[in-house]
Amino acid sequence: MIRIATLAAAALLSFAAAPAQAQDASITLTYETGAHTGKVMVALFNSEEAYNAGQPVASAEADASGEAAVAVFRNLPAGDYAARAFHDVNGDGRMNTNPFGMPSEPYAFSNNAVGMMGPASWERAHFAVSGSTAQTISIK
Repeated sequence: MIRIATLAAAALLSFAAAPAQAQDASITLTYETGAHTGKVMVALFNSEEAYNAGQPVASAEADASGEAAVAVFRNLPAGDYAARAFHDVNGDGRMNTNPFGMPSEPYAFSNNAVGMMGPASWERAHFAVSGSTAQTISIK
């Protein structure tokens, strides 16, 4: 009986002594835009479930007035991520669509992934992050 208690205590102590997951990863996404107006609106996802449900772990607005728009996400745990973005050319804060629901403003996905009859899949868009990670994405 004492041996079981000793094993349980050792397991609890080793669990308590385990370091917390580091929050030292960062992602820098540079968007090459065709127009130098408005902002690039970026949503960052940390799982396939969140990506498919449209529930980002973080979001950013990157000024598109220069040659490129840059979004930076800091203090992230290491893991897999994917990003969706659209270029809000007219500055109204939303993705504009045509009467058929197709986007009328430029959009892009991490890894420059493309979708087939819809958004790019998690499989195509996700990438591993540990430490500093950067991507340059063409938004069209």
